[in-house]
Amino acid sequence: MPWEADVLKRAFVIAAFAVAAGASLSGCSTIGGWFSSDKPASKPAELVEFKASASLARQWETKVGAAGAFEFSPGTDGEAVYVAGRDGVLVKLELSSGRELWRVDVGQVLSAGVGVGEGLALVGTPKGELLAFKTTDGSPAWRARLSGEILVPPVAAAGVVAARGNDGKIALFNARDGKQRWANSRTLPTLTLREQGHLALTSTALYAGNAGGKLSALSLGNGAPLWEANIALPRGTTELERIADVVGPLAMDDRLICAAAYQGRVACVDRISGNVAWARDLSALRGVDMDGRYVFASDDQGALLAFERSRGGNSWKQDKLRDRRLSSPVAVADRYVAVGDYQGQVHLISAEDGAFAARVGTDGSAINGLMIPLKAGLVVQTANGGVYAFKIQ
Repeated sequence: MPWEADVLKRAFVIAAFAVAAGASLSGCSTIGGWFSSDKPASKPAELVEFKASASLARQWETKVGAAGAFEFSPGTDGEAVYVAGRDGVLVKLELSSGRELWRVDVGQVLSAGVGVGEGLALVGTPKGELLAFKTTDGSPAWRARLSGEILVPPVAAAGVVAARGNDGKIALFNARDGKQRWANSRTLPTLTLREQGHLALTSTALYAGNAGGKLSALSLGNGAPLWEANIALPRGTTELERIADVVGPLAMDDRLICAAAYQGRVACVDRISGNVAWARDLSALRGVDMDGRYVFASDDQGALLAFERSRGGNSWKQDKLRDRRLSSPVAVADRYVAVGDYQGQVHLISAEDGAFAARVGTDGSAINGLMIPLKAGLVVQTANGGVYAFKIQ
């Protein structure tokens, strides 16, 4: 199979023509449709039998609108779970029981969410609108507009909200009233993946994984670049070969911030200086997570790997989930890492050695968004809109 065809096969996210920074939403030019169906193009690995060392007990389940062509992740403030779907429904659920506390219809199609913080539940739309709702009662707090489709969850902390559009622009807003503080634009490569790099906020900086393989830190005060690190370097002669985007969630502790890139590397970078602490070759379609010892990432073949957080040594590789279109990994309960797959299976894996610990099914549809880790469990949202809370036993 030609290399370019393999790219189309494995990049289950859409490759889209990038627009020049600052272009209006109506001026966007993208390749329509998805390069793959709901099922992987390659035959996925069959689920292997194993001796379970733990169990995932279902605590509650409910339903929200389906994701359609978008990805939705639940958000939490530690007391409640907030979920949304493409049809514009946003719901607050009691974390302990799944009981519905409020439900609002935002009146338009949604494309991203839910971000939670600063007393707000945040969602985005294909038209570039950022919508903020009060977590207390679901009443509208404010709305703002970006110049590109919002495809990743907004983030909120330190009195501000950050969101990005698919045109390369990131904007920062006051959490209280939605007034824009600053916007940062960058020129995108000719082709980019639809699976974008997420944002991470601290009290001093906004971190962003970007198309073209860059991880950047922006000043919270004015949006000025503090540093930029290479997670991937575009290579090859065709535009398809040169796709090298940072994808999915970032992971950070008090010293490092880590990211993964398609056709690039998984790497951890010093949060202050931007110097790369370590990097290992890896082509990722999803993001990373970390616990006290390891950074977890999956490659574009569906193998899950653990790297020593301090030095980047590869501790183990779990390759029995090949081509099962894994979600971003999530570290859970200090002992496990969890991933979802295209059939709605949740796989609980030992963080120590990569062995399967438990497995549980949901509604049979893909788990594409980020799962929420809890103290002793996790919350999962599927493409068909199923929301499930599991407890590790």
